[in-house]
Amino acid sequence: MPPEPGAPRDPRAPSRRAPEEPPYAGAWRFTAPCVDSAAPRARRAVRDLLVRRAVPVRGELMDTVLLIVTELVANAARHAALLTREIGIEVSAGAGWVGVAVEDGHPYRPAALESGRLDTGGRGLLLVTSLTREAGGAWDVERTASGGKTVWVRLPLGGGPGGPGGPA
Repeated sequence: MPPEPGAPRDPRAPSRRAPEEPPYAGAWRFTAPCVDSAAPRARRAVRDLLVRRAVPVRGELMDTVLLIVTELVANAARHAALLTREIGIEVSAGAGWVGVAVEDGHPYRPAALESGRLDTGGRGLLLVTSLTREAGGAWDVERTASGGKTVWVRLPLGGGPGGPGGPA
């Protein structure tokens, strides 16, 4: 039976409130044209967003997030341009984690491939895989309802020598 309104709460009773989210928690989505110049623009936009929202991503972790964004957007621009006019980019953060996702309209599911020594490209997802693993995160590819795909990465915020987000 619920207590009467205004009655003191039993301190031994479990709290019904969800754990409090940090003030920077949320998800933000923007689009970019599916062209080569989208990668550096997306990188700057993500960096500015993380700084403006005070998400504790600094130092090496910030470099990792921005390199991953650059690779994912560049891959979409290179491989999906025939079927995609715009790329969707999402940045999200919560208690202890930060995520990025890139969506395009191409149905091909990319894979991290080993490249030969003399190849000039083809290492993007291999780099994303390595960076994500090193940071203790995860990545995957999911189909969208429209037949395209979303490549997402989620990285932990803590664990670096300088506290959340690594050294400043």
